[in-house]
Amino acid sequence: MLFMLIVKASKNSEAGNLPSSELMEAMTRYNEELVNAGVRVMAKGLHPSSNGIRLSFSKQGEEPLMTEGPFTETQDLIAGFILIDVKSREDAIEWALRMPDPQGFGEGQIEMRQVSEA
Repeated sequence: MLFMLIVKASKNSEAGNLPSSELMEAMTRYNEELVNAGVRVMAKGLHPSSNGIRLSFSKQGEEPLMTEGPFTETQDLIAGFILIDVKSREDAIEWALRMPDPQGFGEGQIEMRQVSEA
Protein backbone atom coordinates (compact mmCIF):
# COMPACT_ATOMS: atom_id res chain seq x y z
CA MET A 1 0.00 0.00 0.00
CA LEU A 2 1.38 3.39 -0.98
CA PHE A 3 1.11 6.30 1.42
CA MET A 4 2.32 9.86 1.07
CA LEU A 5 3.57 11.60 4.18
CA ILE A 6 2.99 15.23 3.25
CA VAL A 7 5.11 17.76 5.13
CA LYS A 8 3.09 20.93 5.47
CA ALA A 9 4.80 24.28 4.92
CA SER A 10 5.53 26.78 7.67
CA LYS A 11 6.59 30.41 7.78
CA ASN A 12 10.20 29.21 7.99
CA SER A 13 9.99 26.89 4.98
CA GLU A 14 8.17 29.54 2.95
CA ALA A 15 10.94 32.01 3.82
CA GLY A 16 13.43 29.50 2.39
CA ASN A 17 15.08 28.97 5.78
CA LEU A 18 16.97 25.71 5.99
CA PRO A 19 16.42 23.42 8.97
CA SER A 20 18.99 23.35 11.75
CA SER A 21 21.90 20.93 11.41
CA GLU A 22 20.38 18.85 14.24
CA LEU A 23 17.08 18.53 12.37
CA MET A 24 18.89 17.73 9.11
CA GLU A 25 20.76 14.93 10.91
CA ALA A 26 17.54 13.60 12.48
CA MET A 27 15.75 13.62 9.11
CA THR A 28 18.73 11.89 7.47
CA ARG A 29 18.60 9.14 10.12
CA TYR A 30 14.83 8.79 9.63
CA ASN A 31 15.24 8.51 5.85
CA GLU A 32 18.01 5.93 6.31
CA GLU A 33 15.67 3.89 8.52
CA LEU A 34 12.99 4.02 5.81
CA VAL A 35 15.50 2.91 3.16
CA ASN A 36 16.95 0.14 5.35
CA ALA A 37 13.42 -1.15 6.04
CA GLY A 38 12.75 -1.18 2.28
CA VAL A 39 9.67 1.06 2.50
CA ARG A 40 10.86 4.40 1.10
CA VAL A 41 9.90 4.95 -2.53
CA MET A 42 10.83 8.63 -2.77
CA ALA A 43 11.42 11.66 -0.58
CA LYS A 44 11.72 15.25 -1.78
CA GLY A 45 11.56 18.76 -0.41
CA LEU A 46 9.91 21.54 -2.39
CA HIS A 47 10.98 25.09 -3.13
CA PRO A 48 8.93 27.82 -1.39
CA SER A 49 5.66 28.83 -3.04
CA SER A 50 7.33 32.05 -4.22
CA ASN A 51 8.70 29.85 -7.04
CA GLY A 52 5.32 28.21 -7.68
CA ILE A 53 2.42 28.69 -10.04
CA ARG A 54 -1.19 27.84 -9.27
CA LEU A 55 -3.72 27.01 -12.00
CA SER A 56 -7.38 27.53 -11.13
CA PHE A 57 -10.02 25.87 -13.32
CA SER A 58 -13.06 28.03 -12.68
CA LYS A 59 -15.10 27.26 -15.80
CA GLN A 60 -15.20 24.03 -17.77
CA GLY A 61 -13.72 24.36 -21.23
CA GLU A 62 -12.03 27.71 -20.52
CA GLU A 63 -8.37 28.42 -19.98
CA PRO A 64 -7.35 28.14 -16.32
CA LEU A 65 -6.41 31.25 -14.38
CA MET A 66 -2.67 31.26 -13.68
CA THR A 67 -1.44 32.85 -10.44
CA GLU A 68 2.23 33.14 -9.56
CA GLY A 69 3.40 32.62 -5.99
CA PRO A 70 4.04 33.32 -3.25
CA PHE A 71 0.83 32.01 -1.75
CA THR A 72 -0.10 33.35 1.66
CA GLU A 73 -2.14 30.45 3.08
CA THR A 74 0.80 28.49 4.56
CA GLN A 75 -1.55 25.95 6.20
CA ASP A 76 -2.55 24.84 2.67
CA LEU A 77 0.98 24.61 1.29
CA ILE A 78 3.36 21.67 1.08
CA ALA A 79 7.07 21.82 1.89
CA GLY A 80 7.90 18.25 0.91
CA PHE A 81 6.81 14.62 0.90
CA ILE A 82 7.89 11.07 1.54
CA LEU A 83 6.28 8.26 -0.42
CA ILE A 84 6.31 4.91 1.39
CA ASP A 85 5.19 1.43 0.40
CA VAL A 86 3.99 -0.52 3.44
CA LYS A 87 1.76 -3.51 4.22
CA SER A 88 -0.97 -1.63 6.08
CA ARG A 89 -2.37 1.71 7.17
CA GLU A 90 -1.15 0.92 10.67
CA ASP A 91 2.42 0.49 9.38
CA ALA A 92 2.16 3.87 7.62
CA ILE A 93 0.96 5.50 10.84
CA GLU A 94 3.88 3.96 12.74
CA TRP A 95 6.35 5.40 10.24
CA ALA A 96 4.64 8.79 10.31
CA LEU A 97 4.84 8.88 14.11
CA ARG A 98 8.58 8.21 13.94
CA MET A 99 9.30 11.25 11.78
CA PRO A 100 11.02 14.12 13.60
CA ASP A 101 9.23 17.48 13.63
CA PRO A 102 9.95 18.27 9.96
CA GLN A 103 9.91 22.04 10.46
CA GLY A 104 11.49 22.25 13.89
CA PHE A 105 10.43 24.89 16.37
CA GLY A 106 7.17 23.02 17.05
CA GLU A 107 5.83 24.16 13.66
CA GLY A 108 5.83 20.81 11.88
CA GLN A 109 2.71 19.16 10.59
CA ILE A 110 2.45 15.93 8.60
CA GLU A 111 -0.58 14.85 6.63
CA MET A 112 -0.76 11.16 5.74
CA ARG A 113 -2.75 10.11 2.66
CA GLN A 114 -3.09 6.76 0.94
CA VAL A 115 -2.23 6.85 -2.75
CA SER A 116 -5.04 5.66 -5.00
CA GLU A 117 -3.87 2.73 -7.06
CA ALA A 118 -6.94 2.65 -9.30
